[in-house]
Amino acid sequence: MAKQGTFAKPHSTPILVSACLLGLATRYDGKAKRSQAVIDYLHRENLVPIPICPEQLAGMTTPREKTFFHSGDGRNVLAEDGHVISTTGQPMNDVFCRGAKMVLQVAHLTHCRCALLKERSPSCGVHQIYRGTERVQGVGVTTALLIKEGLDVMSEEDL
Repeated sequence: MAKQGTFAKPHSTPILVSACLLGLATRYDGKAKRSQAVIDYLHRENLVPIPICPEQLAGMTTPREKTFFHSGDGRNVLAEDGHVISTTGQPMNDVFCRGAKMVLQVAHLTHCRCALLKERSPSCGVHQIYRGTERVQGVGVTTALLIKEGLDVMSEEDL
């Protein structure tokens, strides 16, 4: 006889979470950025994490070349007037937009209405991103799309 599932508490709410914050080695450098504050928050709020990595969903490998904004931020990339590039100068807008769309599909499939994403990532940044080597105000490409589609988005630094 199969045992009834014990993974999620009754009436728990799904939330998209940057996989690196959960301890998965999905970052561009092949490392994780596990956050105990994120783990504690998910448990305390009875949230079921749906791990996502927009770059991996778009087909990028791990590890992969570091990327950053050359101009604008995620909103500008969606409007086709901003640019994400790799450290060798390769244009990355199409890849980052594809990853953002895949994350949105995951949100729809799992009925997620909120996300907890990694600050300063070119995909997931919520308040800050890197433009070149400079840390500036702005949002990542995935964050911009999720906000545009009405999802609530926060970063690990908002906890």
